[in-house]
Amino acid sequence: MRELPIILFGVGGVGRALVRQIVENREFHANQYDLVLRILALCDRNSAVIELDNGIADPDLQALLALKAAGGSLLEHPLGANQSDLKGIVDIAGRAGAVVVDCTASDVTVPALLFSIMQGYKVVLANKKPLTVQQEVYDRLTRAGVTTTGNAGWRNLGQSRWETTCGAALPVISTLNRLVASGDEVQRIAGTFSGTLGYVMTGLQAQRPFSEIVREAHQLGYTEPDPRDDLGGVDVARKALILARGLGWPLDLTDVQVTGLYPARMNQLSIDEFMLALPELDQQFQAQVEAALAEGKVLRFAATVADGQCRVGPTLVEASSPLGRLGGTDNLVEFYTRWYNPNPLVVQGRGAGVDATASGVLADVIELAYTI
Repeated sequence: MRELPIILFGVGGVGRALVRQIVENREFHANQYDLVLRILALCDRNSAVIELDNGIADPDLQALLALKAAGGSLLEHPLGANQSDLKGIVDIAGRAGAVVVDCTASDVTVPALLFSIMQGYKVVLANKKPLTVQQEVYDRLTRAGVTTTGNAGWRNLGQSRWETTCGAALPVISTLNRLVASGDEVQRIAGTFSGTLGYVMTGLQAQRPFSEIVREAHQLGYTEPDPRDDLGGVDVARKALILARGLGWPLDLTDVQVTGLYPARMNQLSIDEFMLALPELDQQFQAQVEAALAEGKVLRFAATVADGQCRVGPTLVEASSPLGRLGGTDNLVEFYTRWYNPNPLVVQGRGAGVDATASGVLADVIELAYTI
């Protein structure tokens, strides 16, 4: 039986779901892959649990998940200890064949991830931020380090995976990598990368007031506690940048043109004030929806990657197109290439949710288990 050492950063919703799925699938992975996943270290923001011999036992993992779900810290568990240096955790817990998994939402993990790559460990990212900081960091994480001349290395898919950074478990990154590997020129990528904003756009298409839709989405828990985190479009911009960099375009987040769903002046308001001010925007969105309808089009919050540029924001699309037919919280990505044109290659499905995202992370880990 082959053992795969795991070091996990982040024990939030996705991290906890990943640990649950690892435990639940132990028999399956043993029978189908002759593989056992040993979680050697769990790390949250300022604490960690490390077991170097046989990994953290399943009963302890279950207790740690319950502790975190209740809002606690790993430090409250008998095995917990303070940690302020993720790189140090990797140095202590890392061993040959280790996979370092980042399920946080912070760029503070970057030094530890780069150290992991340089040590020859493998890396799986659900966290978008390390791939949207400096271009050099993206290159080192996705191309297995840099050459002795300081240039980005060759494309190397044997040391890292980042599928769930764009669309939960949807095969968006793997599709892009296969298109690039085949030499099929990708001319344009268009897509919706936010289940929350998909919900808002579907509501607008049904001619409901914008303010009513946002309040409903907020009450249902579809948005972040501050809905502006979704409505501003920055999360979608990060995903567009990752795709653009996957095409080899040396862009930064500041190069992405982002048009949010509210004016900048509303950033100064408290959350309650923002919610109360939303009806001010109802008329303009109603006018946009009606104008689109008159042209046989619909409004979508989309990202477009084409002609060396990334644009994110409300976009008019043909009602009969794949994006136009999209409804609810599904995500959809269209790849227009030399061979997929005029009809694009389309990836569509559930693009959000901790369980779906965790399943994509786990699939990345299993793939890396047997790569050279």
